Amino acid sequence: MTHTLKKLCVGLLILMTSTAWGATEVKGVKFSDTYTLGNQSLQLNGAGLRVKVIVDVYAAGLYVPKKDHSVTGLLSQPGAKSMQIVLFRDLTGDDFADAMYKGFNKNNSEADIAKFQQRLEDIKKVMIGMGAVKKGTVIHIDHVPNAGIKVLMDGVLKGSDSGGDDFYTALLKIWLGQHPVDSDLKQALLGE
Repeated sequence: MTHTLKKLCVGLLILMTSTAWGATEVKGVKFSDTYTLGNQSLQLNGAGLRVKVIVDVYAAGLYVPKKDHSVTGLLSQPGAKSMQIVLFRDLTGDDFADAMYKGFNKNNSEADIAKFQQRLEDIKKVMIGMGAVKKGTVIHIDHVPNAGIKVLMDGVLKGSDSGGDDFYTALLKIWLGQHPVDSDLKQALLGE
């Protein structure tokens, strides 16, 4: 009986340790299994690598209230969400804003582009205001319902909040839309 109890204790210890250290790694960047935002615990839905031609640009992870492997399910899911990006190369705020703007326009209807034009300009100014963004910088694009969208660079809030669940959904289409910035990254964010 003591031998069985020891095995059970060792098994529980291993399970607890592996759960506590749970993380997904993308080219050396670790994304925790959970992330707390607005008093809500979010789950890592998926994480992957953004590659442009043959250059690794950044690692990204998508946090949502409940894991889902469908674009429709993720985009329509209520609650807080977070897109986290860790740069693998130096960029400028202009580079980041330009890529975001192009990705937004490729993945949203003309009506949505017109509807969100002012909010898109506001977030573009935030990105440009980042200036030189160094390799290793961590960028969070967080959304808490009724509190808005916050852009943080290495934990520091950049610009002011922009609002809207609908606008955040439109932003997520940059990575999850019909013409994502990187189709392999899209599949990774979907948890596939």
